[in-house]
Amino acid sequence: MISTLLKLAGSLCFLLYGMKLMSDGIQKSAGQKLQSALAFMTGNRFMGLLTGCILTMIIQSSGATTVMLVSFVNAGLLTLEQSVGVIFGANIGTTITAWIVAYFGNGFELKDYAIPIFGLGYLIYSQKKLKAEGFGIAIMGFGILFIGLGWLSDLFKNTAFLSDIIHSLQGRGSISLAFAVIVGILFTALIHSSSAMTAIVITAASTNPDIWEFGAAMVIGSEIGSTIDSIMAAYSAKANAKRTALIHVMFNCITVIIALILFKPFLAFIDFIVPGTVQENIVYHIAMLHTAFKLMGTIVFIPFVKQIANITRKIIKDDKEENLSRYHFEYNEKAAQDTPETMIIAAQKEIAKMADIVVQMFDEIQMGFSHRDESFEKKHYSDLLEKEDYTDQMHIQLTNYLVKCSRLPVSEESLNNISCMMQIDQELESMADECLNVGSLLKKSVDKKLPFAEGDLDRLTPYVELARELLYFVHKNIDKNLNQAQLSYASEIEKQIDDERRRLKKIARSRLETGANVKAELLYIDIVRQIEKIGDRCFGIAGALAKTSVI
Repeated sequence: MISTLLKLAGSLCFLLYGMKLMSDGIQKSAGQKLQSALAFMTGNRFMGLLTGCILTMIIQSSGATTVMLVSFVNAGLLTLEQSVGVIFGANIGTTITAWIVAYFGNGFELKDYAIPIFGLGYLIYSQKKLKAEGFGIAIMGFGILFIGLGWLSDLFKNTAFLSDIIHSLQGRGSISLAFAVIVGILFTALIHSSSAMTAIVITAASTNPDIWEFGAAMVIGSEIGSTIDSIMAAYSAKANAKRTALIHVMFNCITVIIALILFKPFLAFIDFIVPGTVQENIVYHIAMLHTAFKLMGTIVFIPFVKQIANITRKIIKDDKEENLSRYHFEYNEKAAQDTPETMIIAAQKEIAKMADIVVQMFDEIQMGFSHRDESFEKKHYSDLLEKEDYTDQMHIQLTNYLVKCSRLPVSEESLNNISCMMQIDQELESMADECLNVGSLLKKSVDKKLPFAEGDLDRLTPYVELARELLYFVHKNIDKNLNQAQLSYASEIEKQIDDERRRLKKIARSRLETGANVKAELLYIDIVRQIEKIGDRCFGIAGALAKTSVI
């Protein structure tokens, strides 16, 4: 008995590891383009349904899709309403695994094909010139999946012990079905895969057709267990991300309840639409049940996307309004494990947020040039201090976050983007410091009553406008890849800033030689130098954006 249970555990581990390799390999192969399918979703519920379905079919994991989805909602890349259709689609897409198992496990010996498939995957993976390591990993995962399924099939064919256990649990009416549902829930939550749970049921049923009702109840119960991934991903997340996970739990639980209420008619319907009797064709009966069950729930709930979202808003209250006193950016271990590429997209969103704050700071120092009096200190200087402290917090946490991301198994393209984001993060933090420095100099000029020479502020205006133009250019393109023409444009503005800085400093030094107010002129030169540094930081960001790929 112990030997049989150990073989069962080992076979299951091969099955799960094969599925994980397939998912990781495809994600790594596709890079961030795969996640972009979610990131650019429209509000159309049917488009979201289609995207969730196709994406899950590709990566072979509804858990990975829902974790990805929760991460995107948490980062503000998708709205709560957009997430609903994707959840429904992911539930349908995950049924493809059951059909693969039913088809490939029912006509030939899986182990005969597993080793050649694994070998082909390894050859692709090892040939670095092909730049298809991710694709090779996915094929290797497919081969390991076949090995696990083959071992499971042999185990159920050759071991009477497992069949005896199943037989002993059947034949007790509602009690047996309730037990099957509970087993489906708990076992799926333990292994984090309803697809694997369904594969086990199909494999067991292929050698023991008598488990039709018991196996069907296990498959139905597995849908509740599959919500464990989205629940874990939403832990410590923002309100909308928690609502997304709640939608997943609600949808699966209500669908399970409906299926159990209509259990006998539902099984009769499956038997009606699948050719052959249950005894003759049970693997396809279970695969069809898995698909029909998901479709049934989607058809019932897809018209009520807005209502479902509103219900979750009433259950989970909004987050407390964010202020610029304490920054918090969570590194989601679950998302990092299941969908590492989404972590990079979440960081990109925070980089854009940091750029927004720097632009606000620059606008405030421009107000200081227009109103160089006590009103600047009262209205704007305290804001500059608060925002600069907030960007310091952002810089520390984003740097730590990106360092962790750099250790994840992501594509070379993504590693390059991480490196560029670390540079942009540093440049933005330095720019915030320089904006505060300009504000401090303006405040000092007011406090010390240091007069600027006639015409100095007029000469500063076009100089500051050049820096503003370059800052707004990089801000507008902070999440894009710059082409050579755009980089040349940024370079030209940066050159104009340098030329203007030299001209303004030359004028100030000339006045110093003729006996002008030394403190006032030195302060003016400091302001000119700080504005030029802001231009340099902007051009540094433009250079980093030219090296990134589109996210």
